[in-house]
Amino acid sequence: MTNVSRASKDYVLPKLSIKMQTLSAIIAIICAVVLPQIIHTIGLLSGSNSALGEILLPMHLPIIVVGFIAGPYAGALTGLLAPAISFGLTAMPGQLMLPFITIEMTCYGLAAGLIRNANFNSLIKVLIVQIVGRTVRAVAILAGFYLFAGVVAPKIILTSIAVGFVGILIQWIVVPNIIKSISKVE
Repeated sequence: MTNVSRASKDYVLPKLSIKMQTLSAIIAIICAVVLPQIIHTIGLLSGSNSALGEILLPMHLPIIVVGFIAGPYAGALTGLLAPAISFGLTAMPGQLMLPFITIEMTCYGLAAGLIRNANFNSLIKVLIVQIVGRTVRAVAILAGFYLFAGVVAPKIILTSIAVGFVGILIQWIVVPNIIKSISKVE
């Protein structure tokens, strides 16, 4: 862990070596595959099936966190690979939504990395990342709807935000606290 990037109001994160960025991305990919499986298992046991994953958005957390910790390359790579690896191992996310979720996750990781040491509050940073990711996903869904004869209905854009609102709130709490904890260790 080498030189420190620009300071922000609530934490400073060091610029990681390529080795540490790679390790961070690998750990985040593993978490982004395992966390949804844990949540889906709890959902199956509780009778809510896959709805719990759609509510809590467990794949989002490690991808956003790794972007903030390791930077835009590790964040974007994690966002790109995690949904595909998860699909290959577990068939989740579903094949129809996989491209859209991959685009969203890649944008989350990239955006988090790009603003990781911007000079404003960490909650604002998480909000920016969420807005960027959801906006790009919405554009991709609309493009898919119009270019591929309605493969996915546009109403899924607002439905996924409403259903995932609890997960969005969890991100507001968990991500800034993880980042603050990590910055204190440095």
